[in-house]
Amino acid sequence: MDNAQILAINPGSTSTKIAVFKGSTPVFIQTIRHSAGELAPFKVITGQFSFRKDLVLHKLQEAHIPPESIRIIMGRGGLLKPVESGVISVNEKMLEDLRNCTYGEHASNLGGLIAYDIAQSLPNAKAYIANPVVVDEFNDLARFSGHPRFPRRSVFHALNQKAVARHHARSILRKYEDLNLIVVHLGGGITVGAHQKGRVVDVNQGLDGDGPFSPERSGTLPVGDLVRACFSGEYTEKELLKMITGKGGLVAYLGTNSAYQVEKRAAGGDTNAKIIYDAMAYQVAKEVGAMGAVLAYRIDGILITGGIAHDKYFVNQITSYIHRLAPVHIYPGEDEMEALAMNGLRILKGETKARVYS
Repeated sequence: MDNAQILAINPGSTSTKIAVFKGSTPVFIQTIRHSAGELAPFKVITGQFSFRKDLVLHKLQEAHIPPESIRIIMGRGGLLKPVESGVISVNEKMLEDLRNCTYGEHASNLGGLIAYDIAQSLPNAKAYIANPVVVDEFNDLARFSGHPRFPRRSVFHALNQKAVARHHARSILRKYEDLNLIVVHLGGGITVGAHQKGRVVDVNQGLDGDGPFSPERSGTLPVGDLVRACFSGEYTEKELLKMITGKGGLVAYLGTNSAYQVEKRAAGGDTNAKIIYDAMAYQVAKEVGAMGAVLAYRIDGILITGGIAHDKYFVNQITSYIHRLAPVHIYPGEDEMEALAMNGLRILKGETKARVYS
């Protein structure tokens, strides 16, 4: 057990991140970049499985990581059926859903597949995922949208939100399960979650649904206007979906998905960039207020995290609206590799039991 190590694998659209932890200490971290040319031969994401797995094994061999020391392999969770939060064992049912992209196609689907295959080749290793984006702990009222054809779904930055919430709880010597928190993840997509005693009972659907607009996503749109656009004959279904995710938000308004570039333009006197950036902060603050109502305004803290949390101007804009609700704490950036590893460590230490995917 003293020499046991945890391998974390996080496949993204153009990279595969890997890390090895001994306890809570990282001993090896590597980001493998994949060029468009390398990925071009693969018509579907799951076709990249062997290509990416072989690269992971090669990098571990180069780093002289002894295979027998790896006890836990944590894969980035993929698009699966809605699940409870926590660590989940990779089993045949999960593998089937990931291979077939039953609930959607995304590079993160490869995480569980690669983790399981490598674990099968090692003498003492087991494969898990943790807090995939489909974590669903909604209360019953949160599921209603206004029409039975369109129930609200829980899709959000569960891995980072949960990790930051637990980290904050430890920092104030409290248990996550005893706190009411609002966690704001500011990235390419923006999600704002109401964490009630360890459960995310409501959150905006940040993938292609509601909430604030973000660097790449449109968030909540006027529904009537959107429907009329769908039947205008001006756009294909693919083009409209791209408007919502990928070419929405800052991309649509300002032609860039870089919040850093927008902040620089605003600071340099670009009044259009400034008002749009301020509007994004305004919408985030509105969502925080909405989640405050979900918690009946009994809030122990508001946590702001994600890449854009490095931008003091943007964070200050949000804070100026919400500071009276509860103490605001800033945790810039996101460390998905550490979050995966720490979930693996909880399994290794016996602090939690893995759930079964069914």
